[in-house]
Amino acid sequence: MDTNERYIAFLRSRISELLTQRGISEHKLSLELGRGGSYIRAITNGLTLPSVKELFNIIDYFEISPSEFFEGLEDKDSLRSELREKMRELDNETLEKVATFIKWIGK
Repeated sequence: MDTNERYIAFLRSRISELLTQRGISEHKLSLELGRGGSYIRAITNGLTLPSVKELFNIIDYFEISPSEFFEGLEDKDSLRSELREKMRELDNETLEKVATFIKWIGK
């Protein structure tokens, strides 16, 4: 699966996952977005993709940020993901030290 296909598959499954978590039907979300009743089903079934504007409307509907929507896109076992999670736990003073270190090793 190439990168674009992986992103598309993630987008479709993430919308389905959020619908399930919130107990909302595809039909209801479609109507809430002002679209035809089968709009979201067409996305989750792979018949179409939302425009960027519609994707942001979907994300906004679930009251999450774009970064929260795309969490999980990267392999959770990758070193990058592991480091990102550990960095979220650090206070600002420690983050500044990490930033200084990264700048130093980048030279």
